[in-house]
Amino acid sequence: MVEFTLPAKSRVQAGRSHPAPAGATNVKTFRIYRFDPDAGGNPRLDTYVVDLDECGPMVLDALIKIKNEIDSTLTFRRSCREGICGSCSMNIAGTNTLACLKPIAEVAGTIDIYPLPHMAVIKDLVVDLNMPYAQLASIEPWMQTQTPPPPDRERLQSPEERVALDGLWECILCFCCQTSCPSYWWNGERFLGPAILLQAARWIEDSRDEFAGERLDALDDPFKLYRCHTILNCTSTCPKGLNPAKAIASIKEKLVERKF
Repeated sequence: MVEFTLPAKSRVQAGRSHPAPAGATNVKTFRIYRFDPDAGGNPRLDTYVVDLDECGPMVLDALIKIKNEIDSTLTFRRSCREGICGSCSMNIAGTNTLACLKPIAEVAGTIDIYPLPHMAVIKDLVVDLNMPYAQLASIEPWMQTQTPPPPDRERLQSPEERVALDGLWECILCFCCQTSCPSYWWNGERFLGPAILLQAARWIEDSRDEFAGERLDALDDPFKLYRCHTILNCTSTCPKGLNPAKAIASIKEKLVERKF
C-alpha cells in the first residue's frame, strides 16, 4: 500500500542557503522542498538565489540552472520543456502546475516549490506515481471493438463525432488535477481521481469504441466515480485548461440515462 503524505510546512525545517552570484542585481529567491527518505532526517526547504539575467523565463529554467550550476543534488523530473510530456508537474507558489509553463515573472516575491501534494516522495520534487498509473491501466485506455476494422481504410468519424473528443484527448497525465483533489487525498486507493476519469470519458465519448456500455458499468461504483464531490480543484489547476469536473459529470449523466 502506498502511503500518501503531504509535506506539512510545520514539519519542514529551514535548510541550506545559496546566495546570489557576486555582482548579480536582478535576482529571484526560490525555496525548494528537499527530502531523501533513504537518507533519513526531516524534510527541509533549501534557499537558492538565482541571477535572472543568466536564466530563462520559466520556473523549469531556474530549476535546471540550480541543478547545473549551484546544487547538483537537487532532484526533479523534466523532459520536453514544452508542456507536452507532463513530467515537470509540481506545486509552485501553492498551485499544482507544470514548471516548464510557469513564468517566473508571474510570482511576486519568493517562489516556494513543493512536490505534488499527498503523494509519497521518492526524492525532493519526485513523487511515486505507481498508483495513478495502475488506476489508468484499470480503465483500459485503448480502443476496444467487436466489429473487424475496414479492410481498406481507418475507422472513420464525422466532424461532429471528432469534436466530441476535444477537451479530453489533450490530457498529458501530469496529475496536477489528481493531486489537487481532496477526495483523492482521502480515498486515493479506491477513487480513480479526475485525471483517470477524464481519460475514461475520452474513450466513452469516442464513436469508434464499441465498449462504452461496459466502460460505464465498470465505473458505476460508490468509490471509483462517486467520490467526486465537484470541488472543482481539478479544473482550476489543470495547466492545459481542461475541465475534468465536466468530464466526470458527463459520465454520471450517461450512467443515469443508461439506468432510466
